[in-house]
Amino acid sequence: MKAVVIGGGLAGCEAANILTRYGIEVLLYEQKPVQFSPAHKSEGLAELVCSNSFKASRIGSAAGLLKEEMRLLCSLLVPCAEQTAVPAGGALAVDREAFSKLVTEIIENNPRITLVRKEVTSIDRTLPTIVATGPLTSDQLTESIIALTGEEQLSFYDAAAPIVTADSIDFSIVFAASRYGRGEDDYLNCPMDKEEYEAFYDALISAERAKLHDTDTLSVYEGCMPVEVMAKRGKDTLRFGPLKPVGLWDPKTGRRPYAVVQLRAENADRTLYNLVGFQTNLKFGEQKRVFSMIPGLQNAEFARYGVMHRNTFLHSPSILDDHFRFLGEPPLYFAGQLTGVEGYMESAASGLLCGHHLARELLGLAPLSLPKESMLYALSYHISDPTVKDFQPMGANMGVLPPLEERIKDKRQRYEALAERSIRAFSKVRESIPFAKAAE
Repeated sequence: MKAVVIGGGLAGCEAANILTRYGIEVLLYEQKPVQFSPAHKSEGLAELVCSNSFKASRIGSAAGLLKEEMRLLCSLLVPCAEQTAVPAGGALAVDREAFSKLVTEIIENNPRITLVRKEVTSIDRTLPTIVATGPLTSDQLTESIIALTGEEQLSFYDAAAPIVTADSIDFSIVFAASRYGRGEDDYLNCPMDKEEYEAFYDALISAERAKLHDTDTLSVYEGCMPVEVMAKRGKDTLRFGPLKPVGLWDPKTGRRPYAVVQLRAENADRTLYNLVGFQTNLKFGEQKRVFSMIPGLQNAEFARYGVMHRNTFLHSPSILDDHFRFLGEPPLYFAGQLTGVEGYMESAASGLLCGHHLARELLGLAPLSLPKESMLYALSYHISDPTVKDFQPMGANMGVLPPLEERIKDKRQRYEALAERSIRAFSKVRESIPFAKAAE
C-alpha cells in the first residue's frame, strides 16, 4: 500500500514517518535543491526559516502540552528537537542545522520512504496524498490547489529575526539571565535606560522598510509581527512586548532596566544569537544602523539580516474536516501552515495527525478519536469549524481548551490542571495505536 506526501518540511516529515509506522510505503516529494522558496536556503528537510525555538517545554503551557500530546502519538520531531536542543531557559530551542540534519538522515534511511527531489506542480488525485507544502507553496501548485478546492487563497506576510555573531557582542554591557530566574542563564540581555530606549524607538519607527512584492497591502499575522510595525502602535508597546524588562535585573546596577532586548542562542556552540521578537522588514542597511543602537550590539556582526516573505493559507473551514481531510473523494489531506495552524510544532502536529488519519483510512482502522480536552483536538476543530467566516491562523494556546469544571483562579495552577486533564484523556487514544506500546 502506497501514499504520497508533498513537502519535506516539518509537517511532511511527520506525516511520512508515521505512515511508515503503519506499514505504508511513502513517496515523499521535496522541491529543494531543484527549486528554493524565497525563505529557504538549506537542502535539508525540516528546515527552520524563522526562529529556532519550539517554545515552552513545561507541560503546563500550551506549547509544552502540544509537544507532550505529539509524543504520545509517536512524533518524530519532538525527540529530534530534544536531541539537538540548545540552552533556552524554559523553552525548547534547537541547533537548526543539527536538527535538520538529524531529521534528514532518519527520513533518508527509512526503507519505506522514497525521497524524490522534484518540484510538484499538480496533485494526482488517483493516489492517496497529503499536501504539506507550507505557507510558501509554489505558484503553480497553489493554482492547482485553488482549481481543485474552488476557494480563493488568503495571504499574509511572515517575518524572520536577524542573527548576530557571539564574538561581536559586547559582554561588558549584556548580562546572561533567564526571565524570573527560570532555567539556566540561557539568554543574553541588552539593558536599556529610558534615554537609550527612546532614541532606539525613534530610529526604529522612522527607518526605511524593504519593498514588498505580490501585493500593495500588508496583512501581518500577529504572531510574527515585524518589530517596526509593532512599535508604531505606541511608544511603550515594545516595553510590554518583546522588550519587556519584567523578571530581569541588571547585575551592574541591581535594578530592573527600562527595557531589555533578549538574545537567544542559535546553535549548540553559542556562536550565533538571534534577536528575540525582532522579526523585521527593514532594509539591510537600516537593520545594521538601527539595531546597532541596542546596548551591547554597537559592533554587532550580522550573520543574517531579518527577512520578510509571503505566506499563504487556505480557508480550511470551507474545505477540510477535523481530520484535515479534503471534503471530497478520493483521500486527500492538507497539513502544516497551509491549513491555518500557526507555529512550528503546530504545523508538525497537523502532519502527524494527517499521517495517522490517512493510514487508518487506508487500512480500514477506526478513525483516531482525539479527546475534546486536548490541544490537538482544539487545533483540528479550529481549522474545520464551519461557523467561522473570517478564518485566521491559530497557534496552540490554553484559551482554545474547554474550561475546567472547577474554577481555579491562579493561572499557572489552572494551566497545569488543563494539561493534566488532557494527558489523562489521551491514554485511550494511545491504546488505539498498534505500534505505540512497542515504542515505550
